[in-house]
Parts: sequence; structure tokens; C-alpha cells
Amino acid sequence: MTATRIPTATELARREADGVHVALLWYRHEGVVSVVVDDSRTGDVFELVLGDADNALDVFHHPFAYATHRGIELQGATEDPALPIAA
Repeated sequence: MTATRIPTATELARREADGVHVALLWYRHEGVVSVVVDDSRTGDVFELVLGDADNALDVFHHPFAYATHRGIELQGATEDPALPIAA
């Protein structure tokens, strides 16, 4: 029987505002840093695994911009009534 190790993360930073939860996580044994987002308003939940060229704090503060840039489709991107509709 082979044991499977479940990655454990250290939370480096967390913020919450208007139903959006953002966490900056460090998986020490894997050498990976990621940003996890849970938007309870839209149901969007995603994780952005950071590469060597990524600025962790920039991704932490602007996760939706990074998600869009990486091609992640977000429910809130088209359904947010506060956003103007482009003509």
C-alpha cells in the first residue's frame, strides 16, 4: 500500500470584502504559492498557482484580473449588474 501525502498549506494572508474571500497560500513541501478565491455572490471559486515571474502580492490584490488574463471564465464577469454593458 502506498501512502498518499495530502498537501498542507500555510496561509500567508487573507482578506474578505463584500462576499469575496481571497487567501494567499504557501505549500512549503511542494514549493508552490497560490491565491484562492471564493466569491459567494457569483459562485466563482478558483485557484491561481503562481509561477516564478508572478508577483504574489499583486495576484493576491488583483486575482480577478489575473484569472481573466489566464482565460478562466468567471460567472460574475458577465452577470454583474453594476458593470456597464459595452456597446
